[in-house]
Amino acid sequence: MQVSVENVGGLGRKLTVRIPAARLDDTVRNRVLEMGRNARIKGFRPGKVPTKVIEQRFGAQIRGEALSELIGSTFQEAVSSEKLRPAVQPSIATSGKPENGEIEYTATFEVMPEFGPIDVSGLEIVRQVASVEEPDVDQMIETLRLQRRNWTPVERAAQKDDMVLFELSAQAGDFRYPESGADRVGTIIGSNALPAMLEDVLVGHKADEAFEADLDFPADFRVAGLAGKNAHVAITVVRVQEPSLPALDDTFIAAFGVSEGGVAKFREDVRANLERELSAALAARLKAVTVEKLVDAHADLELPQGVIENEARDMARRAAGEGKPPLAHEPFLASARRRVAGGFLLAELARQNDIRIDSRRVAEMLQTIASTYEEPDQLIELYTRDPQLMSGLQSRVLEDQVVDWVAANAKVSEHSLSFNDVMRPGG
Repeated sequence: MQVSVENVGGLGRKLTVRIPAARLDDTVRNRVLEMGRNARIKGFRPGKVPTKVIEQRFGAQIRGEALSELIGSTFQEAVSSEKLRPAVQPSIATSGKPENGEIEYTATFEVMPEFGPIDVSGLEIVRQVASVEEPDVDQMIETLRLQRRNWTPVERAAQKDDMVLFELSAQAGDFRYPESGADRVGTIIGSNALPAMLEDVLVGHKADEAFEADLDFPADFRVAGLAGKNAHVAITVVRVQEPSLPALDDTFIAAFGVSEGGVAKFREDVRANLERELSAALAARLKAVTVEKLVDAHADLELPQGVIENEARDMARRAAGEGKPPLAHEPFLASARRRVAGGFLLAELARQNDIRIDSRRVAEMLQTIASTYEEPDQLIELYTRDPQLMSGLQSRVLEDQVVDWVAANAKVSEHSLSFNDVMRPGG
């Protein structure tokens, strides 16, 4: 096998490989013979199919598969001998036809950047710390009770925390919503499910009461014709319901799988769940700030543009939503670059410091993920049987291990937060 390498700007490489055509011919010949021994073709006894028949019917397929496998294996040999580290799958070009007793193909790809030794001792990282306190457990239990509250119709006027069903129509200039009749809407006053001015105007009104008001709709209101405009609104209250919370008794806690131990055991379970969520949130925050510091410290790192482009396209698809056309990927390129840089730096730190996947941590993370599902054993089995899912899980665990290593070797200070501060969206 002959190999030559050409630099194609930056991290691009063009690998030209020449292999003896006899290697392919031998593989094809052996497969034809093997298929002849096993093929079942009408008109021939098993194991007695002539070689020419096999070649006529399956020759092109066999040769194509053998060539693909040969290119794959020799490519790995070539990059290993040339000490190249491909960052992406190569683009292969070949006629597949022998010339002068050789088959030639070219593989174009980008390689991993040259990092050099990565020193993290100078990184200044703030690790956020928090703990679950009794008031946090109380608050979560109240949240669980609220989620299971009952609603009872009342004849009194609506007030905060009531559920109100009402019919609405609005006129803003020449625009009317809806075009005819009224839209039936429901909300819990104070929940901010609807703009505050709409919920507030319901207070003090009873079922079957009709009234009108002039309201200023927010700029981000879901109805474009009303967004950012003042409108004359007609409202008819259909029903007012007040909430009642379930008692914190054996019946209530049994719904959460607690059959023994009473409220004390229920509180233990709630605390354990909160601590698990808090631990994951704190780990995510530490990872985010660690990766940010690493990327900023290597801002001039040359990265494979193809990897960045692919990441930007993935981000655009996710931002568009499932089943919708992807957005233009160009606005995501800057964020994609940072993501790629972060992933590469973590992987390189693992390589340079011989950080290996901890199978115990993989099992623990899988158990943690599975515990959030009704049938955890089924999820564990799914991961166990799916190499792609398991590989993704292992990659996450390895990145977490690298983050822990960085935190142990960098300049780390701690900043205390409350449980709510950590768990607040966007906090």
